[in-house]
Amino acid sequence: MKRIGVIGIVVKGDRKVSIDMQFLLNEFSDIIVGRMGVPRGDISAISLIVEGSVERISALTGKLGKFSGLSVKSALTSFEV
Repeated sequence: MKRIGVIGIVVKGDRKVSIDMQFLLNEFSDIIVGRMGVPRGDISAISLIVEGSVERISALTGKLGKFSGLSVKSALTSFEV
């Protein structure tokens, strides 16, 4: 069963974190349906629309949360697709 959700990411500081994050997002590109980024000086905000199993979405959120300089929150709908 797949769920639809949103992952919000705030990136602050070191640009190297953004590059490493890009590699991780590429690994999970199969569940990323859409992406929007808003750069604002030292801090950027990124929203990801995801569709996948709860386990796969949680794995992405967990790995993103291990980066220093990133703040990550996710919300999943109760709809199953």
